[in-house]
Amino acid sequence: MGTGVIAMPERTFTAVVHKEDDLFVAECPEVGTASQVRVASVSDIPRLCGLLSLLFTQEADFHPDEVRQSEGLRQIIENPEAGSILVLSEGTIIIGMVNLLFTVSTALGGRVAILEDMVVDPIYRCNGAGATLLRSAVDVAKESGCLRITLLTDRTNDGAIRFYQRQGFVLSNMIPFRLAMNP
Repeated sequence: MGTGVIAMPERTFTAVVHKEDDLFVAECPEVGTASQVRVASVSDIPRLCGLLSLLFTQEADFHPDEVRQSEGLRQIIENPEAGSILVLSEGTIIIGMVNLLFTVSTALGGRVAILEDMVVDPIYRCNGAGATLLRSAVDVAKESGCLRITLLTDRTNDGAIRFYQRQGFVLSNMIPFRLAMNP
């Protein structure tokens, strides 16, 4: 069909666009051999806030707030007993992140993880970047002795629900509730 230029905050790339079944499809850049998953550092916080902004603009319960998100990220990064933030980089560019928080389950009698803030830059979502990042998070949880990973996603985010199901997650019968302590 043609090519188009897509501008993202850190780069511009050319996407091949074609028509499939009356839909226009942009082929994503490949996640190449230069990609790596690593533990986030404090210097990554500005880019992680950008990814969280993408995530929180599509979630019903949250809104971007760079000051709060920076502080939350810093607390996790500086306190590895509390959790781990993993980043997926393509070369020097962070293209995705996921957050594992650790706690103890009395039901299982051991350590478990809560998976939060799973987000991949939209231009990398169709070539396995999310699956790569999630597999790494599962591996870290196993290596940390976790017996289970629990995550939340918006009820209306069918794409995310299908993604997690393809990765082996199953819907829980539990219903989440929240009580804001400091709105």
